[in-house]
Amino acid sequence: MSEENLFYALALLRVEGVGDIMAKKLLSHFGTAENVLNAKSSQLAAIDGIGTVLLKNFKDKTIFEKAKQELDFIQKNDIEVLSFQDDKYPDRLKHCIDGPVLLFSSGNIDLKNRKIISIVGTRQITSYGTEFCRKLIEDLAPLDPIIVSGFAYGVDIVAHQLAMDHDLQTIGVVAHGLNQIYPKPHKKYVAKMEQNGGFMTEFWSTSNPDKENFVRRNRIVAGMTEATIVIESADRGGSLITANMANDYNRDVFAVPGRTTDKYSQGCNNLIKTQKANVLTSAADLIYILNWDIEKENKPVQKQLFVTLDEDEQKVYDYLLKAGKELMDIIALHCDFPIYRISGLLLNMELKGVIRPLPGKMFEAI
Repeated sequence: MSEENLFYALALLRVEGVGDIMAKKLLSHFGTAENVLNAKSSQLAAIDGIGTVLLKNFKDKTIFEKAKQELDFIQKNDIEVLSFQDDKYPDRLKHCIDGPVLLFSSGNIDLKNRKIISIVGTRQITSYGTEFCRKLIEDLAPLDPIIVSGFAYGVDIVAHQLAMDHDLQTIGVVAHGLNQIYPKPHKKYVAKMEQNGGFMTEFWSTSNPDKENFVRRNRIVAGMTEATIVIESADRGGSLITANMANDYNRDVFAVPGRTTDKYSQGCNNLIKTQKANVLTSAADLIYILNWDIEKENKPVQKQLFVTLDEDEQKVYDYLLKAGKELMDIIALHCDFPIYRISGLLLNMELKGVIRPLPGKMFEAI
């Protein structure tokens, strides 16, 4: 986006009453933000949703001063700005009617042709949630997914840290401008995150982490990812808002079940009970439902010289040695395992380097 186009886009978004949906409608009709702001009142009035109050707001010349101030900040701090019309803008977010017109980002973010999931949950993460998150990301690491979260306390920062531990790209979607870090104790993670990933926001440098901003932030977390995973949540946790938004966007939602007596499992259990989320008991559940395959370009899994297989894994391995390439459903049938069990076994065996996945959910022994 050129400096001139960015300036006018920023000015358009400063018109009081022009939100993302209205801005997209205007851009679709007039072509550019400059054309919108230079349009006559009679032309603007012809657009559905624009009344006398909004027409008056278009005459506010302070929008250009505010746009210039933000443009100066963007240029001085090397902020990358993505328009919803740009190729680098998150592809899935383009299909969300209320997705931001502009996204501001920092770091080294590459979203093209990538598996992208969001991991959210309570700020009061328990040892159960931490261990589940650790195992989940460890098992998903060979598929090299991008991990998105909100950089908050609890589940968010644990997910970011674990992603970095496994050299996975991770993105923090924040509820304020990129001139600050919230919460402040997380500043120590910024440099490492920006090496492989970084931060995204729709908020200007004049925006603080106000309560209402977090709900708006959540729609980006839900909208830009293929699936949203809720690790732990109380029955009214903020992550449930993200899960509901993901459902509204027709994204897959997963929730980790827990004991009915555990406070921070109640939200997840309710999502599952009301069929708003798939049950997530291991990485294999997500891989199966999302139909992910370990592709050639992903990180290689080195075959160990001496591999120990348990009894069930050995049964599957022996069958594949005799049968050759075979479908997951057929493997399950001949080895007498339910699908959910065979998917977990096959994942573990892939990680041990004794089988490989093939297109069409087929597998073969190595």
